[in-house]
Amino acid sequence: MKFENIFSFDLYFILFQKSETFRSQKMKIKTAIEYFYDWEANDPDRIFLRQPFGKEWFTFTYGQAGEQARRMIAALQASGLKKGDHVGIYSKNCYHWIITDLAIMMGGFVSVPFYASLPKEQLAEVVIKSDIKILFVGKLDKWADHAKGIPENVQIIRYPHYEGNAVVSEGFLWDDLISAHQAVNTHFIPELDTTWSILYTSGTTGSPKGAMLPHRSPATVMYDESKNHELGIASLKNVQLLSFLPLNHVGERIGLEMLGLLMGGTISFVESINTFAQNLQDTQPTFFFAVPRIWIKMQKGVFESIQENVLNIIFAIPGLSGIFKKLLRKKLGFGRLKITLTGAAITPTHVKEWYRKIGINLREVYGMTECCGSATLTPIGEFSGDNVGKPLKGFQLKILPETNEVLYRSSQQMTGYYKDPHKTAEVIIDGWIHSGDRGSIDDNGNLKIEGRIKDAFKTSKGLYITPNRIEEELTKTPIIEQVCVAGLGIDQPIALVNLSDVTKSMDKAEIEKTLKSALENINVTLNNYEKISTIVITKDTWTDQNMLLTPTLKIRRGKIDEKYSAFYQKWQDQKGLVVWEV
Repeated sequence: MKFENIFSFDLYFILFQKSETFRSQKMKIKTAIEYFYDWEANDPDRIFLRQPFGKEWFTFTYGQAGEQARRMIAALQASGLKKGDHVGIYSKNCYHWIITDLAIMMGGFVSVPFYASLPKEQLAEVVIKSDIKILFVGKLDKWADHAKGIPENVQIIRYPHYEGNAVVSEGFLWDDLISAHQAVNTHFIPELDTTWSILYTSGTTGSPKGAMLPHRSPATVMYDESKNHELGIASLKNVQLLSFLPLNHVGERIGLEMLGLLMGGTISFVESINTFAQNLQDTQPTFFFAVPRIWIKMQKGVFESIQENVLNIIFAIPGLSGIFKKLLRKKLGFGRLKITLTGAAITPTHVKEWYRKIGINLREVYGMTECCGSATLTPIGEFSGDNVGKPLKGFQLKILPETNEVLYRSSQQMTGYYKDPHKTAEVIIDGWIHSGDRGSIDDNGNLKIEGRIKDAFKTSKGLYITPNRIEEELTKTPIIEQVCVAGLGIDQPIALVNLSDVTKSMDKAEIEKTLKSALENINVTLNNYEKISTIVITKDTWTDQNMLLTPTLKIRRGKIDEKYSAFYQKWQDQKGLVVWEV
């Protein structure tokens, strides 16, 4: 008997639609704050936040966090704030940051977080651009001078003082407001297409732009992970997270805060850069995301204690190798690590290979603020090598033939840049986000990023140099911590480097010999016009504080050129392959 004799096509279609409706009702797309409401109501005593104060850890449950957030909503409403108003957060990561964000979502306001390392001028610029009415000010290295750039019509709420950080005396004290107001009994659920947050980009290539992300963006990320399990966080019985990258960076905001809310995870914080290693060891996270600079720094920290060639000998000894690697992972803080991600910049293949050797598989996430985080991901169980994984379900990806630029689109991308339709039109064309990255797709469907289109520069010979591949090769040298290949206006490129802490036990002659050897090894692999003429050891370490790195620790090439380009020709003309900046 034929199928159509049992069911008409129309009846089959109706049944199919009903099953799909049932499935979508069973697994409804929910905003981030709804996940918090669920944990607050059903498991209020679950540990949500852990804040270190020296050797002591202060904890907040989901119920306690909800109580404080609801009291803060009452304070914000009493100040005259209305739904849809913009609220800024200017602080390093801490438990107050997360509770502030909860209050903003519960109250129907729009969060506008800023990088805590912003200099005075840029802070004033984004505060004015973003139209915030209230600014929460917390853990900061500097404040007194910055305060002068805050307009008088912006009300300040300050967090309690965190020891070792700048003193903030302006505005209302958090604890006073919490004590003065009763918790509101609200379960406000925002519309998916209303604005959730305005995230200002890190300004790698110029003035920060405010990407407007609707509530649909994080909701889609959380829904897709619940449905597709591409990340694998749903498989974790104990979701322990460590927050240290800026929470206003999309990777930390989505990969830590939002996924923490999805799974009822516990978020621990790093007290300071000096306590990072100890806080990591104390936390032993099960899920960990870091940028390449962090992975490289931890690797070279291991090399400071044990030389790489000695490690390789130990790794080759049956029996001892497995025990040693387990101890090493625990010492690093990764004793119970299950999911490990790297992103924000491309992680060198040799770094990923080394971590894989000790039992940690760094899976790449690639994307940008404008698409609410990641567009591609290394699938579970795969090694990314020189690629950044495959497109996530829900993403379309293509390569623009003329320039090899990577384009993608999805339902979770931004609606545009705040009050900047011109920049929006440059980045979103026919619904596609133009990433500014040059890339290709291999035979297995993996995306490979070859560098930023704007990173390429011309030497005086009129030939383009793409620096990214050369820099990756140079970072294989353990004594090089950071490198920037430059050479705008001179006939051959040069490499500016920061030395790693490994060199503390080396003399000048040994350092120069190591760098000359590295230079000779890489130059034989390059075309004549690409060959590095000189390695320059710079005096200053590049940081986000001196604006040579972004807050996410990516090199600002424009700032590097601005600081050093007047010396390029002089350095190249000096005798010797290695030059020390004086």
